[in-house]
Amino acid sequence: MASTSTNKQPLLVDRVLHEVIDLAGATVAENAGLDITGTNSAAIAIDCTTNDGAIIEDIYAISRANATGYKINLYLSTASDYLRAQQSVFVATLTGGTTTGDVTRIADGSLPFVLAPMPHAGSTDNKFSALYIPRGKALWAAVEQQSAVDEAPNAPLLGLQGGYY
Repeated sequence: MASTSTNKQPLLVDRVLHEVIDLAGATVAENAGLDITGTNSAAIAIDCTTNDGAIIEDIYAISRANATGYKINLYLSTASDYLRAQQSVFVATLTGGTTTGDVTRIADGSLPFVLAPMPHAGSTDNKFSALYIPRGKALWAAVEQQSAVDEAPNAPLLGLQGGYY
């Protein structure tokens, strides 16, 4: 990764961030997966379209009452007003829990490795993973509808923790 405009390496952040977004009603089509089709009501999670970017080290979901668990999709986009298929790319997914209050974290290995050094002794294969949001991009989140008419009223809360550059 390159340094930011203030010439810091990616490890150094100006200010920490911890956002929690309510995903109730923030939907993409059923079985959307990698491709966004039709209309959606995705929610902007982290907007770096006007700053130097951010790094997200922890992504988690806090579930509401829901029998099957919602699948949460994350997308990077150059737009900060609406998630459009031609301006976005799928980056990760996370499935919320099935019991009210369950906390589910994104699986190890689901996020790319970063250059930040990791203190350890002996092993050389330990690496930190995180999601880097470059300058000019925004991170969007949406749950996949469980049916064509599902407005996701019981969608989970999405938490993101990291820092802005």
